[in-house]
Amino acid sequence: MHWIVFCTDTPGSLALREASTPKHRAYLESRPITLLTSGPLVDDAGENKIGSFFLVEAQTRGEVEAFNRNDPLFAAGIWDEVRIHRFHRKMG
Repeated sequence: MHWIVFCTDTPGSLALREASTPKHRAYLESRPITLLTSGPLVDDAGENKIGSFFLVEAQTRGEVEAFNRNDPLFAAGIWDEVRIHRFHRKMG
């Protein structure tokens, strides 16, 4: 099953996000889940990171929630809101 994890940053957390990014990348590189694609959300100017997007493959919502909770960006309190949704991939 495919899942989308859509995270929006807490306003004013950009400096903390940048400081936490090396640990976040190391976490993703450890392959805690089947990660199909991911990347930062950016503002309309494309200059500032304002959130995170993940498309993952997992059997249960619980696996996706654990993946998210164990992310260093979650632990640092970067994300103001996290939304997790099942995704039915039709193309691509």
